[in-house]
Amino acid sequence: MLVKSFSNDSCEIHAPAKINLFLQVLNKRPDGYHNINSLFQAVTLFDVLKFTKIDKPICELRLVNSGVSEIADNLIVKAFDLMKMNFNLKRGVEVGLEKKIPIASGLGGGSSDAAATIIALNQIFNLGLDKNKMAEIALQLGSDVPFFFSRGQALITGRGEKVQESASPGEYQIVLVSPALSLSTKEGYAALKRDLTCSDTPYNLKNYRTLEDFFESLTQARNDFEKVQFKKYPKLGEIKEELVKCGAEFARMSGSGPTIFGVFQNNTDTERACANNFAGCQLYTVEPFVLP
Repeated sequence: MLVKSFSNDSCEIHAPAKINLFLQVLNKRPDGYHNINSLFQAVTLFDVLKFTKIDKPICELRLVNSGVSEIADNLIVKAFDLMKMNFNLKRGVEVGLEKKIPIASGLGGGSSDAAATIIALNQIFNLGLDKNKMAEIALQLGSDVPFFFSRGQALITGRGEKVQESASPGEYQIVLVSPALSLSTKEGYAALKRDLTCSDTPYNLKNYRTLEDFFESLTQARNDFEKVQFKKYPKLGEIKEELVKCGAEFARMSGSGPTIFGVFQNNTDTERACANNFAGCQLYTVEPFVLP
């Protein structure tokens, strides 16, 4: 999370997208959630949020240059309402949101925006919360939200509340291909048919000394949602195959989809040359993002 500017009454934050370098869904929990094992990586695709304190105790959300007229069930407003309830906020905020991360794409844009909102409110209302407390509050908004209080690279377990900072290599590029499909995360979990007794063995990355070793270890992992989503939407499997043909070291779906990403060790001239193969999709070339 990048805090670009801050004063007593305003704050600008750039909220990054994320990819899942691997994602296992281990089993269903008694609370209805699922235990996962996943390596999250923030990337250099950002929503831009500008917060300004206002006298009314509400969150006024404006969409700026986004081409999006409305965002259903917006997590920015939900985050504000949660913080208002917990800390008895007497004033509110106006939020200008420049939406650059595709909505419902498996890239965590909504979760990142929610985390940015908690960070902004903590600063401009001088709440004095540390990172762990903010992440604890954030879990009430969604399982992916706590990750965005990390440096940008972490092993995520439990339902998302266990965030173990990672120090994986980051000297590579990533091509995101986001097709115009709307996939339900809830339906994706249901299709996996995990129950309380089903539990896969958590994947552990092998020891690696080089970027090549890191990639080799990741190729042995997977995203469990691919099995069900590729069956329902064959186009996603085709995108994955095309990225490998374009020179990706490996390709994988992020989250429950629909975005497919390819990891390129060198430059992405090959990706640019075959961009026509992804007609009708949003295309982004990004890099791993980790805070100092």
